[in-house]
Amino acid sequence: MVDLTLTELRDKLQAGDVSSVAATETMLARIADHDGEIQSYVTVTAEEALAQAAEADRRLAAGEKGALLGVPVGIKDLLCNKGVPTQAGSKILEGFRPPYDAFVVQQLKEAGAVILGMTNTDEFGMGSSTEFSAYQTSKNPWNVEHVPGGSSGGSAAAVAANMAYGTLGTDTGGSVRLPASYCGVVGVRPTYGRVSRWGAIAYASSLDQVGTFGRTVQDAAAMLGVVAGYDERDSTSIKTPVPDYEAALTGDIKGLRVGVPKEYFVQDGMDEDVATSVRAAIAKLEALGAEIVEISIPHSQYALSIYYLIATAEASSNLGRYDGVRYGPRVTGKDVIDSTRRTRGLFGPEAKNRIMLGTFVLSAGYYDAYYGRALKARTLLINDFKEAFKHVDVIAAPTCPSTAFRFGERMNDPIQMYLTDIYTVSLNLSASCGLSVPCGFDRDGLPIGLQLMGNTLQEETLLNAAYAYEQATEWHHKNAMPAGS
Repeated sequence: MVDLTLTELRDKLQAGDVSSVAATETMLARIADHDGEIQSYVTVTAEEALAQAAEADRRLAAGEKGALLGVPVGIKDLLCNKGVPTQAGSKILEGFRPPYDAFVVQQLKEAGAVILGMTNTDEFGMGSSTEFSAYQTSKNPWNVEHVPGGSSGGSAAAVAANMAYGTLGTDTGGSVRLPASYCGVVGVRPTYGRVSRWGAIAYASSLDQVGTFGRTVQDAAAMLGVVAGYDERDSTSIKTPVPDYEAALTGDIKGLRVGVPKEYFVQDGMDEDVATSVRAAIAKLEALGAEIVEISIPHSQYALSIYYLIATAEASSNLGRYDGVRYGPRVTGKDVIDSTRRTRGLFGPEAKNRIMLGTFVLSAGYYDAYYGRALKARTLLINDFKEAFKHVDVIAAPTCPSTAFRFGERMNDPIQMYLTDIYTVSLNLSASCGLSVPCGFDRDGLPIGLQLMGNTLQEETLLNAAYAYEQATEWHHKNAMPAGS
């Protein structure tokens, strides 16, 4: 069962060919054998998973069907899982066991999915490599000397290493699409508000969005269909019916208008293998009947600057709640101020960097000069996307300018680390939807991702375009760690 995709396993479960308990035991054995090296999970909930699998088998035996019923999955360590350590990759939440489930975790449990455990993340989702996790550093299953991307690197690595059939991550500036590209899997970032953020530990509230990982487009679509939906507890949740995303996967993209933004194909800084693979992928879409249209998103050149001003400002506000009084560990000091200062010293270096930057741009005398201008520039970028989607149905671009880099290569150069997200942050600022689908490998055998972006609430069109490309190519058949490896 190791090499089955999520939907292949689901079909076998519903046919009675395999049991959920057997599939869960297989995944737990894989984790025991391989995760000591890959380190994709920070917490494995074996006992709870087997109990959930046994209940799923009872439901299956009673004739119940479901997109994820009995399927073992993983969730990012930013999504509250009742009674299970949910620590956001940070020492300041070490040992925190939430008394409730996040909306998406609740959706998984109600659907009968089996939750294997919590996957590794950069602290509070702040990073592009998982090197900023306070607990461990996840490895890329294609080459363990390279990063799996971040901040959802643990989730992507778990799917790539066949230690989960699907996983959930969060995407604030590309943290689902980037690791999906680096690990050679599919990662979907839905429209802002399409999936409730209730119970997702906040980094930057106007940018955060829960996303899904799968070996194939259909796998990621099946995951999305379960976790999407309206939630009255989230004021940004969109009250609109959830379509059948799997039914939308027809593979027919004749007449689809695919925009290619000229700003995303500047050669400076882009790896030659990435440029070649992405251009070949766009040519394949054209061969399948799509119309290729050159477009411009002029303010995308400012996207990274806009993103890091807005994201850090929101992080400064959101992370102000961690003072050792309400939850998480408390470091005792000589008085309440000293205790708070010592407790907040538990934040890691990257979290501290972003808190300080965000506090600075929100401070008196600098708010209008930095944060205020960033909000105005964001509006211009949103208008660029609105104008583009008047002329095209989806936008195609690289997911990132290079393939997975080596550990430590960018730790001492924050600008280079931040530039990793240069092609992904625009989407988050515009609140649109997007995904990364495998489109090749570089000369060193590391995966390359094609990024497709869609208009708000147009996930069906987006997923079908990716599905058509995927089915016309062989990349999704490649396996980093097949059974027996």
